[in-house]
Amino acid sequence: MTTVPQPTAETRWRCTLCGNLTRFDVTRSSKVVEYVHLDLAGEPTVEEREVLSETIESVRCRWCNAVDQIELVDRPGTAS
Repeated sequence: MTTVPQPTAETRWRCTLCGNLTRFDVTRSSKVVEYVHLDLAGEPTVEEREVLSETIESVRCRWCNAVDQIELVDRPGTAS
């Protein structure tokens, strides 16, 4: 399994098969520390969340269902 690079302020994802730029299903693994507050009825609320590590495992195009066909391209208006 190869990891998929995460988009930056200068880049975004694009499906190489259909050209989709806006709709993707992302599978990620995260290791987080959360501060959970329970109200008197026992209902939990996450009040703070710190992401210790995160890896994007796969990105699937919502338009054509392609997996492992996602590339990073420049965002419009950014100088490369």
